[in-house]
Amino acid sequence: MLVWGHPGAGAVRRSSLEDHVLSLGTFAETPAETGAVMSAASQHGTSAQMLDAVLTSLSDDKAEDVVQIDLRGKSEMGDHMVIASGRSSRQVSAMAEHLVDMLKQQFSVASKVEGKETGDWVLIDGGDVIVHLFRPEVREFYQLEKMWLPEAAAAR
Repeated sequence: MLVWGHPGAGAVRRSSLEDHVLSLGTFAETPAETGAVMSAASQHGTSAQMLDAVLTSLSDDKAEDVVQIDLRGKSEMGDHMVIASGRSSRQVSAMAEHLVDMLKQQFSVASKVEGKETGDWVLIDGGDVIVHLFRPEVREFYQLEKMWLPEAAAAR
């Protein structure tokens, strides 16, 4: 990619410049340059430790029907998935907020969160652990467990 005004713009480079270009003349820094955490497990413990912390937080917040799914070898999006329910939208949103704060404090993870405003289904991407928090009716409608668990386990 040709970028005007950038040193070596006409030169052939070994690393792919296009992976870091946001727009002409604006460059994204690589994670190594910014010190960003790409994987929480690599910086502050293992994905199993993160999973334990997530499960503890959910237990403290009185989450219901907590299911953990091991994604290792099944998906590249993370090592573990946790699905849990809250009794109300307010409880689901509060659980999400507590989880995000805990992941930031204990694992230096800036989690990505979707759906916290409505509190029906909140997705928290903590990197190695992905958490889905539902109101019971919404969880029953989507039946996320059926996509990831063996048939016998999902039928319960």
